[in-house]
Amino acid sequence: MTSTHIDVGAIDFGALGAWMDAQGLPGGDIGDAVPVLGGTQNVMVRFERGGTPYILRRPPLHARQQSNEVLRREARVLAALRDTPVPAPRLVAAQTADEPVYYLMEPVDGFNPSNGLPEPHASDPAIRHRMGLEAAGALAELGRVDPAALPGFGRPEGFLERQVPRWLRELDSYGRLDGYPGPDIPRLAETAEWLEWHRPATFTPGVMHGDYHFANLMFAHDGPRVAAIVDWEMCTIGDPLLDLGWLLATWPSNNEHVPGLPPPGELVAYYAALSERDLSAIDWYAVLACFKLGIVLEGTHARACAGRAPKDIGDRLHATTLALFARAQEFMGGLL
Repeated sequence: MTSTHIDVGAIDFGALGAWMDAQGLPGGDIGDAVPVLGGTQNVMVRFERGGTPYILRRPPLHARQQSNEVLRREARVLAALRDTPVPAPRLVAAQTADEPVYYLMEPVDGFNPSNGLPEPHASDPAIRHRMGLEAAGALAELGRVDPAALPGFGRPEGFLERQVPRWLRELDSYGRLDGYPGPDIPRLAETAEWLEWHRPATFTPGVMHGDYHFANLMFAHDGPRVAAIVDWEMCTIGDPLLDLGWLLATWPSNNEHVPGLPPPGELVAYYAALSERDLSAIDWYAVLACFKLGIVLEGTHARACAGRAPKDIGDRLHATTLALFARAQEFMGGLL
């Protein structure tokens, strides 16, 4: 999670209040506006109006090219999930017709474990163990959502077939950066070949989060329940088992803040008990997640070699890439 400076005073709360009135939301003065730090470059501000708390999510004042489209997609996803059991921030209202795009959601009553554990979680190993299972359970719930709720979202046809060529092209594109010597990733070609040979023949399309790991979860203050899955920027219609693979691929490196989590095999068993999906090839999804994430992180290393990113960050992420490919070898060897 990265902090972003937010100038709350630059937001036109008068215009926001008028729009809220048009949505039939409680009126009155907007007060107690404070920035919510963390996550992406998009802006989040918490405020109250009419005795009701809200979170405003909008692009930064100097928006990236795709900022408005990203928020349109997020708003569509949250609207589709609003009346499902999936733990997600509850959408209140969205302005997507014009730019800037923004939306309001209810604040999440929870905490992110990346920022430390409160009580009783810090002292209770049973709660921490259960947090891992609840992460898998929330993901199984997402996998049950009918993809028809998001028409035209993603391209599920040929989704699995596209993965390895897509990410190999991404890796090849780094060669255009001056100073990058090329990928020094042991068993890169072997991993790509294994993925092509072992790819599942079919899958059932569903809603994917796209970046499902512990840092994108908020947990209830009073127990192990997942209060919300956050950061839906990468959501698409594809194979939800890749989300489970992503959770498995990131399990060792993203959970140092929560000791005593269950082992990967227990996550898979818990997910399987809650899902009708065929998990016989879950090792393939875990390997693909390691492959994809490793290549994504190698991009920062390549930019660092070209002087476009800090060298220490590039070196650290390259080491993570190597660890992910080593992890892929373990999954290929039957870790699950």
